[in-house]
Amino acid sequence: MGFSANAFETTTPLDETAHVQRDERPPKTPMKVFLKPGEIYIGEKPADVSTILGSCVSVTMFSRRAKVGAICHALLPSGHRSAAPEGFRYVDTSILYMLGILEKRGIRGSELEIRLLGGSDMLECTRGNSDTVGRKNIETALRILKGRNLEVSGSDVGGFMGRKVRFSTATGRVLLRRIRGAIQ
Repeated sequence: MGFSANAFETTTPLDETAHVQRDERPPKTPMKVFLKPGEIYIGEKPADVSTILGSCVSVTMFSRRAKVGAICHALLPSGHRSAAPEGFRYVDTSILYMLGILEKRGIRGSELEIRLLGGSDMLECTRGNSDTVGRKNIETALRILKGRNLEVSGSDVGGFMGRKVRFSTATGRVLLRRIRGAIQ
């Protein structure tokens, strides 16, 4: 089952039956999902989730044992945990929510393959500044993951270019293409 969690509250239990997407695809054809800023996707059925990042970050999590993948598209470093659904706009809230849902499904953090992507300094006026939104997003993600003793198995962060990301919830595979220019 896959769901986009932009409408879920982080403080209430997950009622997946209310958010099931009808699966009318031919067998073994992954569902296509475009993840917008401030959204989370967690899926047990195969899905190809794509998103476009500038200063935002995506964190992907995948359990080979459970065949479950999760991805977020967070805009800002931190916010109030009770600010759902707007809470998924924040790196800290998004990561903690995904970990909580995966933990409820019996998936330990130690078995997750975690990747961190994005956090660019897209605007020329911010280049060279160590206090940009992109850098703060990266630092926050790393701090939250390190605080949970979780390792990042791969990353492509920082720099001056945006990224187009595609994540497979069936395999954990991440495809990334760097893109120049402003992200709209």
